[in-house]
Amino acid sequence: MSGLRQEKLGSLIKREIAIIFQRESNTLFNGRFITVTSVRLSPDLSVAKIYVSIMASKDKNADLKQIESETWKIRKLLAATAGKHLRKMPELHFYLDDSLDYFEDIDRLLKG
Repeated sequence: MSGLRQEKLGSLIKREIAIIFQRESNTLFNGRFITVTSVRLSPDLSVAKIYVSIMASKDKNADLKQIESETWKIRKLLAATAGKHLRKMPELHFYLDDSLDYFEDIDRLLKG
């Protein structure tokens, strides 16, 4: 059961990280189109699980590793914009959201 504060801060972090991915895509992520699908915060707000979807990528796991290698830069940029709303900046953990791939496979199977 997540609290209202967790949901509000999760929404704020999702929005701010999406903006960071949009602005820094060319310099940090080789121009990849990365979207943030959801953010889940731990009850003590110390860890943020960020689920991302990477479009038009041949090796999504390699792209995820690249995102993970830039976590400290993302966290620093996030602290500059959303830091005033948080007492402590949460650790960022990135995960692939493969739900879109799953839905495409189901749709393909249903169409025959």
